[in-house]
Amino acid sequence: MLTFAQAVTERTRRLNTRLCVGLDPRRDAYRNTAHLKAHTLEVLEACAPYAACIKPQFAFYEALGLKGFSILEEVCAAARTLGLPVLLDAKRGDIGSTAGAYARAWLTGRHAGAALTVNPFLGFETLTPFVDTAQENGGAVFVLVKTSNPGQADLQGSGVSERVAVEVARLNAQEPEGEYASVGAVVGATHAADLATFRALMPRALLLLPGLGAQGAAAADLQGAFHTGGTGALASASRGVQYADGLDVAASVEAAKGFRDELNSVLDA
Repeated sequence: MLTFAQAVTERTRRLNTRLCVGLDPRRDAYRNTAHLKAHTLEVLEACAPYAACIKPQFAFYEALGLKGFSILEEVCAAARTLGLPVLLDAKRGDIGSTAGAYARAWLTGRHAGAALTVNPFLGFETLTPFVDTAQENGGAVFVLVKTSNPGQADLQGSGVSERVAVEVARLNAQEPEGEYASVGAVVGATHAADLATFRALMPRALLLLPGLGAQGAAAADLQGAFHTGGTGALASASRGVQYADGLDVAASVEAAKGFRDELNSVLDA
């Protein structure tokens, strides 16, 4: 069985795509939760040929209560049927047994992803239960290193992001040799000037690059995040795909295809 990193890299090469499709179903865009579920699953299936993985944003499902958890489980199941790796964007972070519980909740089971975003800002000890659980299950964690929002500078400036990147590299160096290890990193696509630096600091980490499209990042800015051959990074677009033109699924497909092609043209892939 392939690990998350292996599955994403294999899909990148086989389908020639570096796009991570975010699925963020916003309740106010739909008539009811049945409509929300149907549209989200339709976008998932239609855009699958252009995606290296999918990234459900946990908050939008959690906001729906128990129905949301059920929908998330169906989204994960549908993605697995389509052969799409699932990266759950929940940004969990805590210590000790609580971190372990979060790790079991969102890195194992039918409702969980194969990978999870995690927040290291309580200290690096918070990462251990997540990394251990990911490794035991062939999954991955994506550590917040330098996020795409403007306010990130409040806590992630003054060398802090670089220090987190060094810890990511240290964790990956403990794993057996291979192309990419189980600890990835979130580096905002909005930080184009910094991407090559973080790529060099974390040579074995898959980089998740949020911010493509609606947040203003462009494919042309992202070359520094990739290794030769166009592997090592995933550019994420959510609103720009799922709601490319209201609820028009055909528009979502065109948007996903467009993002894929723009990334490939930049990388000459």
